[in-house]
Amino acid sequence: MQFLTTIIMSNHDIFEITTETPLVLIGSMARNLKPVVMAKLEYMNPACSHYYRAASALIRDAEDRRLIHPGMTLVDWTYGNSGIALAMAGVSRGYKLLLVAPDKISREKQDVLRALGAEMVITPSDALPGEPRSCVKVAQSLVRNISNAFFANMYENPLSRDVHASSTGGEILRQTDGRVSHVFVPMISGAMISGIGRFLKAEKPSVKIIGVEPEGSVYRSLFTNDAAFSPSVYELEEIGAPEPSRFWEPSVIDDIVQVSDEDAFNCGRELLKAEAVFAGGASGAVMAAALRSASACGAEDCVVAVLNDFGGYYLSKMFLDSWMKQKGFYRKAKTAIEQITAEDILQLKARKDLIFASPESTLAEVFEMMKQNDVSQLPIVSYGTPIGSISENRILSILIENDDAMNSKVVGFMEQPFPVCRPDATISELSGKLQQSASGLLISLSDGRLQLLTKSDLIDALTHK
Repeated sequence: MQFLTTIIMSNHDIFEITTETPLVLIGSMARNLKPVVMAKLEYMNPACSHYYRAASALIRDAEDRRLIHPGMTLVDWTYGNSGIALAMAGVSRGYKLLLVAPDKISREKQDVLRALGAEMVITPSDALPGEPRSCVKVAQSLVRNISNAFFANMYENPLSRDVHASSTGGEILRQTDGRVSHVFVPMISGAMISGIGRFLKAEKPSVKIIGVEPEGSVYRSLFTNDAAFSPSVYELEEIGAPEPSRFWEPSVIDDIVQVSDEDAFNCGRELLKAEAVFAGGASGAVMAAALRSASACGAEDCVVAVLNDFGGYYLSKMFLDSWMKQKGFYRKAKTAIEQITAEDILQLKARKDLIFASPESTLAEVFEMMKQNDVSQLPIVSYGTPIGSISENRILSILIENDDAMNSKVVGFMEQPFPVCRPDATISELSGKLQQSASGLLISLSDGRLQLLTKSDLIDALTHK
């Protein structure tokens, strides 16, 4: 009996579960990047969103201040996830829920809310802030006209910020052993980025806090003082805002980046297939921004992307090919072979400094270099720039015509330079270049060095995939 009592007391409320959300390594999608890239899976909790941390605290706080009591109706506006967390916390305590949501929220989130017993009022997504038909104005009107109602206002409640300052920020610092250098956070009301930013800036001032929002959202224009900006409609949910909230706190933010609907949805789809991370479109936007920015980071950096929404709420949207095609967002997923890049192929080779000839070298010197290094062609490089190439076949044909040419400078006989590609070029792109009669191609590395790839290198990569 004592054992059973201990179990009940330690888990008496699902919203009292204090287990940290996972921080997982992003491997495949970040394989060509120098820094460590990690995903903070904030949606992995009973409410499947970062609002889990705030919903119960908000209700308990209102009860402690005698603002609400069981039997009352909690009213709020929501993009879906905050409403689900509030409904889970509220219904279990005897509250009714009346939620206002834009018509763009997914069918799955609407179904979950109705399953929880919440009543819903749907408003048009294109309603501008301040319009009577906007989510906020409709919710405020309902509170005024319904007896025994309380406006939860999760997006504007200070507790939404405080829980991330006291919990999420500390978890990120602990889970990275203090190595975190950059944190990418979805911006909705600004509560989460303000909370995380406040904590981490106090503990480690060098940490860069970067907000992420959709194209059309308002925060980037505020951050850059773009007076000409006008908000526009976007398909993403659980990220972005048409106007700033009370949590707009630029002092703890280092930058704000925007991501298109197309890039966000496709990154979210790739997260599932490449990393087994089942996150939504807002999370896809954050990861897309993190990966894009991480290309400029160093090996000593640790980049954390905070993923806030669950992919299971978007099966009828971003994970449905027909919906993606209808919206013009669909990209065909790369096959395993198509995902092989020049960087992957180079990793199979023993890295050596590029062997090349200078324009002033003689044919005899070039041929001797070929013999010593057991290669059949060489690029010709001048001041770090490929200007031509020379092969054994070319030298042979030259000598047949003029056996005295061996002492002549190679610059007078060189062939076309090898094509130059980036490290992220796919094996299909590389193969296409080599099929155009090129005997080799050069990969330009981030440090300015060049590396040579040949058809045999590509064949080797395919047989070792």
